[in-house]
Amino acid sequence: MTGTTDILLDQFTRFGATRVDVDILQSADLLLDLYGEDIRGRAYVTHDPLRGELMLRPDFTVPVVQRHMEISAEPARYCYAGPVFRQQDFDAQRPSEHTQVGYEVFDRGDPELIEAEVFNLLWSNVEHLPLRAVVGDVGLLVAAVDALTTSDARKAALKRHIWRPRRFAELLDRFAAPVTVADAAPGGPTIGLRPASDVADRFEQLQAEASADPIPAAQVAAVKTLLGCETTLSGAGRALDPICDVLPAFVGAMIRFDDRVEAFDDAGIDVDALTFKATYGLTSMEYYDGFVFGMIDPARPDQPPVASGGRYDALTRALGKGDAVPAVGGIIRVDQMEAYGD
Repeated sequence: MTGTTDILLDQFTRFGATRVDVDILQSADLLLDLYGEDIRGRAYVTHDPLRGELMLRPDFTVPVVQRHMEISAEPARYCYAGPVFRQQDFDAQRPSEHTQVGYEVFDRGDPELIEAEVFNLLWSNVEHLPLRAVVGDVGLLVAAVDALTTSDARKAALKRHIWRPRRFAELLDRFAAPVTVADAAPGGPTIGLRPASDVADRFEQLQAEASADPIPAAQVAAVKTLLGCETTLSGAGRALDPICDVLPAFVGAMIRFDDRVEAFDDAGIDVDALTFKATYGLTSMEYYDGFVFGMIDPARPDQPPVASGGRYDALTRALGKGDAVPAVGGIIRVDQMEAYGD
């Protein structure tokens, strides 16, 4: 461990965190399903005759959540440090192994105050570097989809693609246009390996989709306003409030968002200096389902954030077999931090 790692761990333990460790080799069966496509495609996976498919841990959060859900002692704060492993298939200069130091909070208290705590703790350790802090909110996008006037099936399809913004926008446009399907049932010989029953089921799905009304143009425009929003955190509320006029059910999400901005301000975080970007973080970890953040170097857009994190309540539900715990955490990439020197 480096001096920086020890300093960070000491600080995190002073905030009440218990230091934990998890095995470098993790069972891949469940965990690979919980990571986004980017991480799944870059994981080092192997097979053990006795333990089955294993992988070198690509991050700490998922196994730490798994450990906490087995213990179920709340509130709880954990910290950890060690190497994580990810293949680099497009930049040979980026290391496949780097050190993370992290801080995770499992607490049913005020969610906005806890988010401010985690953000402030990490930001205070890197704000002296030439970094820009960016925040987002996956929950706003989910709330906007839930507020649309369309079928549950279409809402589910849009939510599946939230993590792929381009595909999400394409799907949104598709659902805004009328759909036509041939009236005749599928017939003729079965070709290929798909049974006739699968073809018939798919045809019924297309018919059901064709009967759904297009999403109103004003609602599509409102969601696209959200997708394109990039401003200061303090100004995001003013930029997004008009969405509530088109999607009234979006009001609750905006109230929670405004509560977070207030909590950040009360915690001494300069909300005028933070960038809010609605799509931030949507191409990384798919287990985040609310507030997300990253501390990035504008001069090095090719590098991952020096620090990052967010809320992942849904992950605790998945690993707790339905028993969810509000959870927020973040990590600092020590190697990148130390690369700046003193």
